[in-house]
Amino acid sequence: MITVTEASATAGALKRLSDEGVSIWLDDLSRGRITSGNLAELIATKHVVGVTTNPSIFQAAIGSGEGYEEQLADLAVRGVTVDEAVRMMTTADVRAAADILRPVYDATGGRDGRVSIEVDPRLAHRTAATIAEARQLAWLVDRPNVMIKIPATKAGLPAITEVIGAGISVNVTLIFSLERYREVMDAYLAGLEKAQAAGIEPAGIHSVASFFVSRVDTEIDKRLTVLGTQEALALKGRAALANARLAYEAYEEVFSGDRWTVLAGSRANKQRPLWASTGVKDPAYKDTLYVEDLVAPGTVNTMPEATLNATADHGNIHGDTVSGGYAQARADLAAVERLGISYDEVVRQLEEEGVAKFEVAWQELLDAVTKSLTGKGVDGE
Repeated sequence: MITVTEASATAGALKRLSDEGVSIWLDDLSRGRITSGNLAELIATKHVVGVTTNPSIFQAAIGSGEGYEEQLADLAVRGVTVDEAVRMMTTADVRAAADILRPVYDATGGRDGRVSIEVDPRLAHRTAATIAEARQLAWLVDRPNVMIKIPATKAGLPAITEVIGAGISVNVTLIFSLERYREVMDAYLAGLEKAQAAGIEPAGIHSVASFFVSRVDTEIDKRLTVLGTQEALALKGRAALANARLAYEAYEEVFSGDRWTVLAGSRANKQRPLWASTGVKDPAYKDTLYVEDLVAPGTVNTMPEATLNATADHGNIHGDTVSGGYAQARADLAAVERLGISYDEVVRQLEEEGVAKFEVAWQELLDAVTKSLTGKGVDGE
């Protein structure tokens, strides 16, 4: 059991991060984390004010069946389809987490205290189906602090506008490129305008734009290593931070423009940048790299628990590390381009791989649940 003194000591860096205007969200959820009190403890002791989920997280949580035995047995007796079973389990977890975070939601006026759940990744390239799934998920969870995750594919962009326009809060996910990020912000503003035209108060709609970080370094570093020159190796570990910093510059520009000013007059909320994929993949880098070097007001950092604990243990938070670094960020990405590494090719590849990875994880989850249901003597198809 953690004492108050221990909690304050270990969470010092996390408090400083929060004080700098960064909302700390946990990038993980499971039935055990909810029922054991672990999630409530992280909220109380480590400044966690939100939760994100994705197909990979649910695959890891539900795939083993641990903690889900009773619900699986009930679903098997009812003879539900595997798709329905998965949605019943995932939305139950999100609903429970939303209830635990409800005091945070109330205290922050809806800014934090959020729990995100993603549309079926198999719908990533189908606009109408994504819209329908988003509406269904919002209805199933039935909590004001849920956010529906929609991927930032070309097909996802109009879906974002429609779902925001219906008054549903959205977490836009799988953003890798600066161009796509601007399209995401445009889709959000169009959604707010649509909601306003329909008589829906923009003040009740919130959104975050999940800009992926570590995967950019993983791919570009791999290509720099192949080149192997001194110049190439000197650029390792710089592209992801440069990309994210330029995204923040774009955010500042869009949310200070004339179009935003009109919406702000109706008490609309800015769509905050969310730093996703912040767990360091390369052991040569400091394990808190994508936390310490992406501190900026009005952002969210969603961390896997290992990164959260590392930041609490030895994080060094020393003010805004994003604003003012835009010229260097542009120089770093330009240097990568000069070496023959195409930025456009990398971010396009990462988006395709991101969707594919979630599709695989979702299918693995469906397969695991099918096995559990059929193992109880019921057809899971």
